[in-house]
Amino acid sequence: MSNWIKRKQTKTVNVGGVLVGGNNPIAIQSMTNTDTCDVFSTVKQINDLKAAGADIVRVSVPGFDEAKAFKKIKKTVDIPLVADIHFDYKIALEVADAADCLRINPGNIGKIDRVSEVIKSAIDNDIPIRVGVNAGSLEKDLQKKYGEPNADALVESALRHVDILEKFNFENYKMSLKASNIEMTVDAYRKISNIIDQPLHLGITEAGSYRAGTVKSSIGVGMLLSEGIGDTIRISLASDPVDEIKVGWDILKSLNIRSRGVKIIACPSCSRQNFNVIEVVNALEERFEDISEDIEIAIIGCYVNGPGESKAAEIGLTGASPKNLLYIDGIPDKKIASEHLIDELEAQVRQKLSLRDNSNVIVRG
Repeated sequence: MSNWIKRKQTKTVNVGGVLVGGNNPIAIQSMTNTDTCDVFSTVKQINDLKAAGADIVRVSVPGFDEAKAFKKIKKTVDIPLVADIHFDYKIALEVADAADCLRINPGNIGKIDRVSEVIKSAIDNDIPIRVGVNAGSLEKDLQKKYGEPNADALVESALRHVDILEKFNFENYKMSLKASNIEMTVDAYRKISNIIDQPLHLGITEAGSYRAGTVKSSIGVGMLLSEGIGDTIRISLASDPVDEIKVGWDILKSLNIRSRGVKIIACPSCSRQNFNVIEVVNALEERFEDISEDIEIAIIGCYVNGPGESKAAEIGLTGASPKNLLYIDGIPDKKIASEHLIDELEAQVRQKLSLRDNSNVIVRG
C-alpha cells in the first residue's frame, strides 16, 4: 500500500491479540445488535462479522444476565470481544475476567471511585479500557458549562478521565470522542490527538441509515484518517452490522490504508458502453463476497479509459464491439461476448487466486 498518509505514532494496546495503535494496521470493528442473552444468535452474528473482515467485535452488556451470557459467548468465538458497559460499573467488574477490553462511558459510569474500581479490575486482568466519550451523554456539569455539546466539551470530558487513569499509572487504554455531527467529531479528535498519545477509536456515532450513515462516516472518518489520526474504526449504521464492516473496509481501501478482498474499479457507464456495466459489477460484487484475498480488477465499458485502467489492474475488461477485450496482468488475453462476461470474469479471478501460494486473507497495513 502507498504511504501518502503520515500517521501519528501512538502507543499500542493489545485487544485480545489484535494490536491497536503504533504502526499496526487500523483495526475494523462493529457491534452486535442481537439480544446478548440469546447466546446462539449473538455467536452467529459475531461469526458473520468475523467472516466479513472484523478484527474486533463489541457486545453490549447492560445487566448481570448479559454478563453471564457474555462469558459463554466468549468461550465460543475466536475473535476479540469488547464488553460495552454503561451506568453500572459492577457489571464491568463481573466481565473483566472474560473480556478482551472494557468500554466505559464517563458520562454515565458514575463517580471517580467507581471508575477507579474498573481500572483496578482491568489491571488485575491485564486488559485495556476504551474510554468512550459521547456528545449525547456528557456529564451534567459539562452540559451546564457549555450549554450544548461541542468539541471542547468532549475533550474536557476525555481529559478528566485521562487524569484519573494517570493517577493509577494506567496507560493501557484507547479513547473515542464521538458525535453525530461531523464538524464536532473531527474537531474533537484533532484536539485530543494533539494532547495525548493513546490510540484513538474513530467513528461518527448514530450516523444514520445505510446510505446517509455511509456518507457521513466516509467524510468524517476519512478526513481524520487522511490526516494520520486514528488507530481503529467503527462505522455506526442503522443497518446490518456486517454492512459496517464492509463500509469500513471500503473506506480503508479507498485511502490505500488496508486492502482485503476484490477491489473493483468500474466506470459509471454512459451511452458508449458496449455492455451493461452496472449489471456486471453488481453481479460480481455479490459473487465475490466469499473472497478475502487481495486482488484488483477493472471493468470499463468502452475504449476511452478502458485500456489504461485494464492494463493497470491484475484483471481488466474493456468494452468493445462485437466482443469485449480481457486483460490479464496488463496484457490483452482474449475477447469475450457480453453474455458470458460475468461467468468468465468470476472464473478468471478465482483461477488467478488459486495459483497463488498463500490462500489466506492478505491484509496489508
